[in-house]
Amino acid sequence: MELPAPLRQAVDRILEEIPLPELKQAAKTLSDRYRAELRDGRLHMAQDMAVKAYLATRLPATYAAVRDSLDALNATRPDFEPKALLDVGAGPGTVLWATNDLWPDLEQAVLLEASAAVRKVGEMLAADAITTRTVWRAGDVTTDLADLRPAELVTCAYVLDEIVPASLPKMVDRLWQLTTDTLLIVEPGTPAGWQRILAVRAQLIAAGAHLLAPCPHEAPCPLTPPDWCHFSRRVARSRLHRLAKDADVPWEDEKFIFVAASRQPAASHAARVIAPPKSGSGKVLLKLCQEDGTATEQLFTKRDGADFKLARRLDWGDRLVSE
Repeated sequence: MELPAPLRQAVDRILEEIPLPELKQAAKTLSDRYRAELRDGRLHMAQDMAVKAYLATRLPATYAAVRDSLDALNATRPDFEPKALLDVGAGPGTVLWATNDLWPDLEQAVLLEASAAVRKVGEMLAADAITTRTVWRAGDVTTDLADLRPAELVTCAYVLDEIVPASLPKMVDRLWQLTTDTLLIVEPGTPAGWQRILAVRAQLIAAGAHLLAPCPHEAPCPLTPPDWCHFSRRVARSRLHRLAKDADVPWEDEKFIFVAASRQPAASHAARVIAPPKSGSGKVLLKLCQEDGTATEQLFTKRDGADFKLARRLDWGDRLVSE
């Protein structure tokens, strides 16, 4: 998956003529903070150079994860076409771009972001390309949600890992109150990220939410550590991306986990592939999260006919839906 052309071009304009040594150092500092899940009271992207490092090394991956999560949501609620978006912890507008790509008729968006440097860049990126009526608001996701207006689609991507755990239940409760239809939360696909999503999932189910994705059920998660639920999206690296990270491979795999919950039930549920398929001559083995709340491995062979042809086309994260 690649960034939409207008976004890629806007990023290139911002990053041109940035000294590579400065960008590499900023990218390393940013990566270290993310990996350590630091919660020291400082914003990861408080400074302009940190924002530019994010654009070069993290935006393509987070965009891919958000867009993939939105696609999964859309598959279970094909009738859902939101006109209003509320994105908290918006970064440079990653969710806005992904949402606009899927639903180009989105009419208005409110983006809450604490960092002035990030808001400035986000406005620059969207200035000539996004027609959605967009309002950027300064604010902290744990203390400044009280006066926000509800929206059909509320999103929170790659934010919970920066929040003190004790603050999360109140924050999630407020996000659900602000949701008139569907709430989407995306986190890094680490064991810790999965545990945060499990807590959010349980809280939303208790509040009466209907799960849309990725789970095809509302029973307890059938996976147990050291296994964990997550998905992966392969992302192409630009030349600058490779230089900034001293990377040789022209791609990277972004691992992520998400939960989409709604006030409306899913149109349909289907088993989901929760691990890379294992293919052999005339057979494919799929690890599936089933509608009955179990996780099983299912072998499909040529003798299964149409089911085998379908299974052979499926990838990690896809639903087992007959065409």
